[in-house]
Amino acid sequence: MNADFNQDHFALFGLPRRFRLDDAALDSAYRKVASEVHPDRYAHAGDAEKRLALMMATRVNEAYRMLRAPLARARYLLSLAGVDTQEETNTSMPPDFLMAQMEWREAVGDARAARDVGALEEVSANLARERRGYEAELAEALDDRSDTVSAALLVRKLRFLEKLEQEAGDAIEALLF
Repeated sequence: MNADFNQDHFALFGLPRRFRLDDAALDSAYRKVASEVHPDRYAHAGDAEKRLALMMATRVNEAYRMLRAPLARARYLLSLAGVDTQEETNTSMPPDFLMAQMEWREAVGDARAARDVGALEEVSANLARERRGYEAELAEALDDRSDTVSAALLVRKLRFLEKLEQEAGDAIEALLF
């Protein structure tokens, strides 16, 4: 068991430090590393080894969850580059995004008020399409241009979209159940 807690999540799985990840390679690397550090493999070991295995298993699971989610992966890459995304403090956005944000919020609110699941699903699909577009832009900013300023702005945009997608999903669920 390699108990190097200083290596980053990408190194833990033997993957390149990039936003664009091969999901199959990540899944395969995760299964391999997780099986190596699984606490059951250390059931007959001493207490210190058991604790270390548990700590490593926890770290492996956290690393996998972070790298699996595009927004979390982008945040992590930016943090490795020493960049604070300022999600809590920097709310400035380009005017076109602010207008779109207002329209999306209004569409979700109107559909919820009308109890129109179809309209909510349509808004949700549009938001997912927007999110994928921003994720593609994020890949270009991080992997192709090393443009951390643009990447931080895109992370803030994606955070908003993620929240709004969740809100639309919650509204759909509330109407269906």
